[in-house]
Amino acid sequence: MPHPTPAFHADAPPSRRTLLASAATALAATTASAWLGRSWAQGRQLQPTPGQTEGPFYPVALPADTDFDLLRNGSASYRQGQPAWVEGTVTDTAGKPVAGAVVEIWQCDQAGHYHHPGDGGRADPAFQGFGRVAVGADGRYRFRTLKPVPYSGRTPHIHVKVRLASRELLTTQLYVAGDAGNQRDFLWRSLGEAGRAALTVPFTPAGDGLAARFPIIVQA
Repeated sequence: MPHPTPAFHADAPPSRRTLLASAATALAATTASAWLGRSWAQGRQLQPTPGQTEGPFYPVALPADTDFDLLRNGSASYRQGQPAWVEGTVTDTAGKPVAGAVVEIWQCDQAGHYHHPGDGGRADPAFQGFGRVAVGADGRYRFRTLKPVPYSGRTPHIHVKVRLASRELLTTQLYVAGDAGNQRDFLWRSLGEAGRAALTVPFTPAGDGLAARFPIIVQA
């Protein structure tokens, strides 16, 4: 079962900018949920989230700690980079939550290194680098991690995989809206306009970190 996901706690009252960003995020989430509900009720089919390559750095061996919080690896805390919440829902093309689906994410640390022998095993041991959560009846998932950073040849991204029991429903990559490296990235450029819109999301201020909402639609 997934661990509880505590919210960030700010050391000072939130700024007006933070409050406005939080309100905008909440409004966007409400609007998206209402749209999904109407689409489901009206029998419309949603477009599945585009798939992308798994890449060479899916863990060879999973870390002992595989929970939602990639900024804590066992008792070690990772304090580099910009902390961020990545969250959303997993639904099918009818807009129905896919209860029991497992969402996995993996990414490089702030220095651009993965926990993988193909990357020389150079990732900071305090960075978990991989996490997985099982979604409930509402289809929601949430991770605490870093805003992704670039490394040689790639724009910032987070790898995402969705499984349901023994089936792999989706493997894809999540990108940062507005990042200058996107236009130079061969995988991002290979997407059509709709695919880019589905996989590219803003990271906005939220508490003492950032937040990104990434809805996932799968063929279940």
